[in-house]
Parts: sequence; C-alpha cells; structure tokens
Amino acid sequence: MGIFQKKQGFFEKLKRGLAKTRDLLLTDVNDIILGKKEIDQELFDELEEALIAADVGPAFTAELIERMTDSVRRKELDSPERLKEVLRNTMKAILEKNEAPLVLPKNGIFTILVVGVNGTGKTTTIGKLAHQFKEQGHSVLMVAADTFRAAAIEQLEIWSQRVGVPLIKQKMNSDPSAVVFDAIAAAKTGRSDVLIVDTAGRLHTQVNLMEEMKKMKRVMSRELPGAPHEVLLVLDATTGQNAVSQAKMFSDSVGVTGLVLTKLDGTSKGGVILRIAKEYNIPIRYIGIGEGLDDLREFSSEDFVSALFEQGDS
Repeated sequence: MGIFQKKQGFFEKLKRGLAKTRDLLLTDVNDIILGKKEIDQELFDELEEALIAADVGPAFTAELIERMTDSVRRKELDSPERLKEVLRNTMKAILEKNEAPLVLPKNGIFTILVVGVNGTGKTTTIGKLAHQFKEQGHSVLMVAADTFRAAAIEQLEIWSQRVGVPLIKQKMNSDPSAVVFDAIAAAKTGRSDVLIVDTAGRLHTQVNLMEEMKKMKRVMSRELPGAPHEVLLVLDATTGQNAVSQAKMFSDSVGVTGLVLTKLDGTSKGGVILRIAKEYNIPIRYIGIGEGLDDLREFSSEDFVSALFEQGDS
C-alpha cells in the first residue's frame, strides 16, 4: 500500500472516529444556525452554550464568539450559515499553533520520557512509537521504568516482542532511576539512538511518585546532557475534562513538551483537544484512533478539522 493510500485510509478512519464528536459539536450548532434568520445576541448565546457543552472550553468559545462578532461588525457575515465557516477557521487557527511533529535528530541519543495516568494507552503508545521509529531506520530501546506494577513490565515485554525492539528492565519495585541509568549506559555503547521510557501512572496526589519522576529526570540529565529531550504526556480523549486537569498537573510538575491524545475513535469528547490547545499551548505530537500499529499518527490540524466538518457539512 502506497503512502497516499495509507494517508487516505487514515483520514477516512479519522472521519469515522470523530463521528460522535461531530454529532455532539455540530448537530447543535447546525440546529441553532438553521433555525435563525438573522445573527443576533440570542444566536451567540445559544452557540456559546452548545460549544461549552461540547468540551471545547470557555477560552476557545470566547475567542470564537469574539471573531464572529468582529466579522458581523465588519459586515463580512451576511447570513447565519457563514458562521460555520468562522467556526472551522477558528478551530484550525488555534490547532495550527500547536501542530508540531516530533523530529528526531540524525545523530546522538534521543530520549523520550512518556508520562500519564494509568489507562490512557501509555504502553500501547510506546509500542507504536517504537515500531514507527524502527521503520524510519532508528535503533530503538524501550525502557520499563514503571517498576511499581508487574503488569506494566509484562505489557512492555509483549510490545517489545511484537515490534522487535529490545527492552531494558529490572525486577518489580526496583528504583526506576536505576533502570533509566542502565538504559542510557546501554545506549552509549551504541545499542540504540532512541530511548522510550515508560513511567508509572502517577497521580498528582502521589507526591512521592512525582518526586520519583523528577529524580529520573535529574539522573537522565546527569548521564546524558539535554535528556530527557522530550516529556511526552499521553491523554485519553474519552475522559474529557479529566484530560484537561491532567495536562495541567503534569505540566506543572514535570514540564511536558509534547502531547499524545489517544482513543479519539468512539468518543464524543474529541473537542477537548481544542481546549487543551488553547489553554496550555503544548505541542500536539500524535493522535490515536484505534488499536492497529498504524493508528497512531502525527497530528495534522488540517486533517483533524476537515475530518470533523466533512460529513457534518453534507
């Protein structure tokens, strides 16, 4: 299958995956717009209510309403139907600012610390990333630094075998920083140029675990200047507002440099991506829309917005 066919297949899958988000977000918007003959304050109030109900957040909604009001004032909008065009363009403008693929250097060791609460699809994301980087010609090493759960190590072992990427691990309850130390030592011997480190599903209430993660960062930085080069936060789109609070927690605690939004397929809460983009300004690296190896893709604002509106416009 060619690259174009793969891309087209993913776009169709994205459209299907966003169906519930589209229904929640655009059905109400369409109903409000179609039921109106003119643009007035009542229309804006109804739109504001519908958008906030769709998880896009108050900051995005406020910017959108402001853009619509300005367009009306400048007489650029002559009918309610044109409002949907402003909605689409505003979404794209906000998401474009956060569209930033992860670029791996050609030389040296690149380290990725993957963080997020349990159940977000963290281990699966690591497996898929390892597969992608290997396909791109990188020598990859997976690192099991979630030593608190035997299941976490076992899941990574399964992915390691599935994608043919070696795994560095120690026994359960080992010091996670020691596992990372070993992995960097192995990488320095030329065994790999990309390290993907799994971490425990830390909650903000578990202060000792957050401190453990900070210690891991210190050890990595000491052993390899500049490491970790990426702190990648995995969020589950189905959790809606919980994903927003997790973005804040991890950003405040460990400094997130990139986001992965998983499980966009089959949720009505995909609009949360707009809220996170608007409020936290963290680069969105990847989105996940299924279980397959190729169902984790680099985020494209153009594809996301087109997939969201395409069927909704028909």
